[in-house]
Amino acid sequence: MILSRYCISYPDPTDPDSVILYSTKRASAALIERSTMTAIENGTLCKDAAETLAGLGLLVESAWEERLEALRFLDELNEIDTGLSVMSVMNLDCNLACPYCFEGSRRGRHYMSPETAGRLIDFIGSNLEKGRDMLGVAFYGGEPLLSVDLVQDMAGRLKDMAEEKGVNFSFTLTTNGTLLTADIVRRLKPLGLKMASVTIDGPEEIHNVSRPYAIGAGSFRRIIDNLKAVCEDVEIDIGGNFREDNYREFPGLLDHLLQQGLTPDRIKSIGFVPVIREREGIVSPEFSGGCLSINEPWLFEAALFLRKEIMSRGFPVSAISPTICAIERKWMFIVNYDGSIYKCPGLIGQPEFRVGDVVNGVADYSASHGLDNWKKDECLDCVYLPLCFGGCRYVNILGGNAISGLDCRKPFYDACLEGLVRQDLGR
Repeated sequence: MILSRYCISYPDPTDPDSVILYSTKRASAALIERSTMTAIENGTLCKDAAETLAGLGLLVESAWEERLEALRFLDELNEIDTGLSVMSVMNLDCNLACPYCFEGSRRGRHYMSPETAGRLIDFIGSNLEKGRDMLGVAFYGGEPLLSVDLVQDMAGRLKDMAEEKGVNFSFTLTTNGTLLTADIVRRLKPLGLKMASVTIDGPEEIHNVSRPYAIGAGSFRRIIDNLKAVCEDVEIDIGGNFREDNYREFPGLLDHLLQQGLTPDRIKSIGFVPVIREREGIVSPEFSGGCLSINEPWLFEAALFLRKEIMSRGFPVSAISPTICAIERKWMFIVNYDGSIYKCPGLIGQPEFRVGDVVNGVADYSASHGLDNWKKDECLDCVYLPLCFGGCRYVNILGGNAISGLDCRKPFYDACLEGLVRQDLGR
């Protein structure tokens, strides 16, 4: 057996006689002795050890067969996927006025109507009849809880439909947290509410500048109070958007969560991401800053620093794992408030990227969205392919590139993956 092309080795900082092997394909790691590494390279590794490492995706029988498997990976993933994932954009309105809001000029009092909601439910029902046995719906906005009555009605109807068809159903909310009250959770949980993803942009003084109410007041304390009231009844995922000038202050938020009793056992996960710079004419002209690529050098330090700070306080973080663009996922749809269908939430409201609607279904978007853009030698030969698969098409567009281009993340992984793996191994 030989090393997988998607296996990378790092020195073990705690033991010069050991090596860390990491599989980007399986997100698995093994600590081996240098003598074992030598045996792998010489082809003299014993059968039992070879089978163990092969089981972790670190060794393969044939480089050519592995390459073919990589080419087929996403197609086979779509074939075996028996779920249906739908993001429902309930409105493009919000009670906050975040200056970096990616909806920007698309924002307004645009709400999904009960009639469109009914057509969306019919669209979901027709797709459930195509061999789906799991249904996951994410209610999104704007602020979805400004449409809470319609969310409640839709969830109830979807729950009944799923039970009738023998399908497992759950839904999540992506919310700013200001309206996530105990009463609303009590209303929605029996209908299948599983998790609420809430954004908090650092400690109070930073968050209140980044995410104020539309009337100008700070939103931080209301969000924290709401989380304290609901964290025992629904899973809470906390996200936050940082900038180069403020990410080092974010640990203050983590300490505040602990002080308020929002301890690791009450939070499902925490993860922070950089503010993305939208295209001119979309985001507020008063906003400046944000990044256009994960490869901006300051992000290397920021990513490792923030993940370390989260982990050091015992909070769960997302594992390093293969990442697949929503556009490549056959059974994932983003439905805008007007019933138009897209393949990425960042593209809603942009007619050139519309792939269908809830009445007429989805057209072939393979060419218009650059499917399989990663099926080229530079990607297939890259050890980071399974973590990237061509990157983010939305980022391509923001950078003024074609949707079919590559958002290559090699510089980021060259700089950060070793540190991320060591964090997970505690080394």
